[in-house]
Amino acid sequence: MNIIKLNAIDSTNSYLKQLVRETKVLDETVVIAESQLKGRGQMGNKWQSETGQSLTFSMLKCFQNLKGDEQFMISMAVSLSIAEALDALNIPNTSIKWPNDILSDNKKIGGILIENVLEGSNIKYAIIGIGINVNESSFNNLPQASSLKLQSGITFNLEEVFHNTINKVLKKLQNISTKEFLSLKNRYENRLFRKGRISVFENLEGDRFNGIIKGVSNIGELVVETENGSNQYFQMKQVKLIY
Repeated sequence: MNIIKLNAIDSTNSYLKQLVRETKVLDETVVIAESQLKGRGQMGNKWQSETGQSLTFSMLKCFQNLKGDEQFMISMAVSLSIAEALDALNIPNTSIKWPNDILSDNKKIGGILIENVLEGSNIKYAIIGIGINVNESSFNNLPQASSLKLQSGITFNLEEVFHNTINKVLKKLQNISTKEFLSLKNRYENRLFRKGRISVFENLEGDRFNGIIKGVSNIGELVVETENGSNQYFQMKQVKLIY
């Protein structure tokens, strides 16, 4: 693992993508910033972080035999790794809100942004951005956000949380293979926030409906059983879970 530490940067994902375009970057290179000024989340959302209180980092991971239609395996592996790393820090009731937000109870404490680059039908490499709220004590106008400190009552060493997390992520990605897809999918689904419970959803038209999260499809769609008993499949941003 090669670690690049920066004081301040617009986005660690953008910085690492530019670095890959301009020079030869070693596999498992990690860029970590003390302050991220324009952090990005999924589908153009912004990721807010507080200098010196949170973790924002991105890593380059190369793959050999992972197909483009298997890219959700990366998302499952990374989100599971982070949840397990936080379990080891005694963060209560960690879960994954589809597709890859990390929650404690019903509060968001971490987010992931994965940008895959394909070569032919295979994934050549992924830029994986991770943000974790560690020691923040307040979140202005973000009632569903929290931190490891707020959830546990413990002030954490950022370096310890970083190494604990990145080692878990790398270990799982190093061993990722198509053969373990079903096992990975089962463990991911067992971690899904509100799985098996009646929940309220909102579609792109703003209409709300009741449904039960059943799991995910093989390509990462959210599978929701609706009130008429049929399963509907939703891609990212097609549906919002109201909680």
